[in-house]
Amino acid sequence: MAYKRQTVPSRNSSCVAMSASRRLKLNPPSPGSDSCESGVVNERVLALVFESIQWDISTICLTSSVNRKLRAIAKRVLWRGLCLHRAPRMVSALAGGVPNGRFSGGWQALAKVMFFCCGCESTRHFKVSQPSPGHFVNGSRFSKTSGRSFLTKKCRGDLLYVSDPCEHPAGDKDDDLGIYRGVFSEFMRSRTRAYLIGRRVELEERVSCPYCGARVWSMTTARLVPKSAARRLGSQDGGLDYFVCVNGHLHGSCWLVPLSSDEDRDSGGDDEEDGSDGDGGVGEIDKEADRTVSNGSVEVIG
Repeated sequence: MAYKRQTVPSRNSSCVAMSASRRLKLNPPSPGSDSCESGVVNERVLALVFESIQWDISTICLTSSVNRKLRAIAKRVLWRGLCLHRAPRMVSALAGGVPNGRFSGGWQALAKVMFFCCGCESTRHFKVSQPSPGHFVNGSRFSKTSGRSFLTKKCRGDLLYVSDPCEHPAGDKDDDLGIYRGVFSEFMRSRTRAYLIGRRVELEERVSCPYCGARVWSMTTARLVPKSAARRLGSQDGGLDYFVCVNGHLHGSCWLVPLSSDEDRDSGGDDEEDGSDGDGGVGEIDKEADRTVSNGSVEVIG
């Protein structure tokens, strides 16, 4: 009598088959998940795409809001590309000439300083009837000549870029509200920071930096507001207030005194003490200065 030989699969071969079957049945990640499979194969390709659209800031904001993977790429690559494209000389000066220099607060905070007016709320030393909201600006001009006007003589060796004030109608006042911002170079080693710490100036409790979220010093409380700052802004002495955060970002507000056409023409030559070019406002625009023409711009002056 003949018997048919039956082959019984081994335990190991069964496990291999089951594992293969399970691999085939794995579900792909959902479109909204934060999986490592974000669809971005090469960060360099993404950078080239943004370079082709002139590093449009609105598109960068939208891209960084998609998921954590793209937000990390934006933080590491895109915001840096935006800053270098829009203001290469300013970035080089702030980084001390180091091509791959780093900034306290990061590239995203620096980009926000360049293109975002932070608005204004009442503070201990500056009162407004109603808050002014923050907004993206169509154009910005930053000047280290203006920055020198915000430094006392003991801190004059620091490098500080300050923007022209963004004008906001106040409604119940004849003067317009001016909102300005700026950034220090190498703030951790600056004379301004050393003076604040040496004098044991306390950090503000209710105010934080609108650009990086860090705590801030009130320069009015520290008595580090020179009279040249009011002249540079076109404000009255005592009609301004500003803060500097621990990462070196500056933001403040002032009341802009309206000028007649005659006063506007004769406003130069009032800032000799800080070694500026005597224009009473911003320096002469360099023909090769950093600038853009659409969706926000930065011009570096002085």
